[in-house]
Amino acid sequence: MPTKSLLLACSMLMTVAFGAPAARAKPAHAIAMQGKPALPADFQHMPYANPDAPKGGRVVYAWQGSFDSLNPFIVQGDGARGLFDTDFGNNVFEPLMMRSKDEAFTLYPLIAESVETDDARSFVTFTLNPNAKFSDGQPITVDDVIFSLELFRDKARPIYQRWVGVIDRMERVGERGLKLVFNDKADRESPLLLAGIPILPKHAIDRETFDRTSLKPMIGSGPYIIDNVRPGEQVTLKRNPDYWAKDLPTKRGFDNYDEIRITYFRDPNTMFEAFKKGLVDVFPEDQTGRWTTGYNFPAVADGRVRKETFDKQTPADMLGFVLNTRRPIFQNRDVRRALAGLFDFEWSNRNLFNDAYQRTTSYFDGSELSSTGRPASEAEKSLLAPYPDAVRPDILAGTWTPPKSDGSGRDREFLRQGFEALKAAGYSMQNGRMVDAKGKPLAFEILLNGKSSEQISMAWQGTLARLGITVSVRSVDAAQYLQRQRTYDFDAMLMRYTSSLSPGVEQQFRWGSASAKAPGTYNFAGVAEPAIDGLINQMVNARDRDEFVTIVRAYDRVLLSGAYIVPLYYQPQQWVASWSHIHRPEQTSVYGYQLPTWWSEGTAR
Repeated sequence: MPTKSLLLACSMLMTVAFGAPAARAKPAHAIAMQGKPALPADFQHMPYANPDAPKGGRVVYAWQGSFDSLNPFIVQGDGARGLFDTDFGNNVFEPLMMRSKDEAFTLYPLIAESVETDDARSFVTFTLNPNAKFSDGQPITVDDVIFSLELFRDKARPIYQRWVGVIDRMERVGERGLKLVFNDKADRESPLLLAGIPILPKHAIDRETFDRTSLKPMIGSGPYIIDNVRPGEQVTLKRNPDYWAKDLPTKRGFDNYDEIRITYFRDPNTMFEAFKKGLVDVFPEDQTGRWTTGYNFPAVADGRVRKETFDKQTPADMLGFVLNTRRPIFQNRDVRRALAGLFDFEWSNRNLFNDAYQRTTSYFDGSELSSTGRPASEAEKSLLAPYPDAVRPDILAGTWTPPKSDGSGRDREFLRQGFEALKAAGYSMQNGRMVDAKGKPLAFEILLNGKSSEQISMAWQGTLARLGITVSVRSVDAAQYLQRQRTYDFDAMLMRYTSSLSPGVEQQFRWGSASAKAPGTYNFAGVAEPAIDGLINQMVNARDRDEFVTIVRAYDRVLLSGAYIVPLYYQPQQWVASWSHIHRPEQTSVYGYQLPTWWSEGTAR
């Protein structure tokens, strides 16, 4: 029989030979993309929510456009808002875990009461809350999670299919646990993305017809159920009195209205008039002229309507004209750069926006992720070394800024710079028209969703016309716009890309080569650039924040150098008008105001 000393010696030899055993993963209450979660396991509520907010009343939101489906997860149709979205909340459908809006990318318990993964994130295990149930009273089981993941893998939008496609196999762990083991397509973001996929009831979903447009309400597990639908016009959600998660720390102070109504409007002016009449309760504003001069109606003067400004700490959205590189005219990067340099921001800001905007110079403006004004570090240069032509020298040096005009609209030097850039790209002026080496005129169309953006489009159109460039502006209805957008049937299109402090896999859907040809993605520009693919891969596998920031700054430089978008401007603060019966928490989150934490109190209007 071996002695203790012999066993100890054998153990030491095994440690030397094979290394110390890896630390065993343990279940945790939260998971962060980098670093550790900010809130402890015994936290009581989200910092930006008021746990004592009263329940009751109704809120009416407005949205421009239309809808023809109550399924927001599929390619076909235009899904109704407010069921599962970042603006109005995940009111009908819920994911396994809930994202904190006070951290870059951290998830806390919801349907899953705990999460477990290893340091390499080769797997993730979710343990379900035993109290979790759907709105019809049926419990949420491991079978429902497996069903949902398989359904989204096979039938949902491409971005969901990509998220679920990293799973090699699913293993049950007891009655309430599910272990997802990853394949070589996974990265460190995969556990968090999968935790964000909505869980649907296996017993109430027809798998075969899931990917078809339908106005039949689906069952979810959220705080509201779909109560009334007027196709294309309005969706009314009613509070579920038996909502299972109302006392969870992640949900205290959320979901405060008895009823949520989302009304659709064809154009923003009609939408604003409805707000002025009290038919809409909350109105996020993005028009500087209206914010400055349009709120002079009696309800503002007597205090029944309030205007509020919010600061946020996240990157500004990228708003700009997307140039479709699938079109021959935009396949030359130098041409794209020249056209982008001919947007006269100074004139537009002065004459159209009361000097309220700032010029966009980065895909992550206003945050630590921006490369603007920062010379590339040695670490960035090392990341970019395999792609020597991907970044312009001035962008690498941090000295690049968009061309500036004197704001007069007649700045000859501004136009001369644009002309010289086009000349260097192979164009010349003949008989008052800008033509290429074969004599083909430089001409394209800007596609718009309705008429709300015609003014800024025509401003750019006017500047380009001074150099003999023919630009037509076409406004179409929401249905036609959506169809042309999904099939990439446009030359240029105005688009807003939301940003976060933790860009990740969604960047593949916007800019990755794999999404350039797939229908229904957000890679509207048709980008297929190895440097972008490589940096996205490194981005989603970064382990600490400093490393991550370095990668994103390098990524920002590549996107800017590609000139896929004509950057316009951004609103440095958030503006919201609301009727006085609507109240909000005192604390604003890192991501700005959060409508799901607001409530109604007192007499409406």
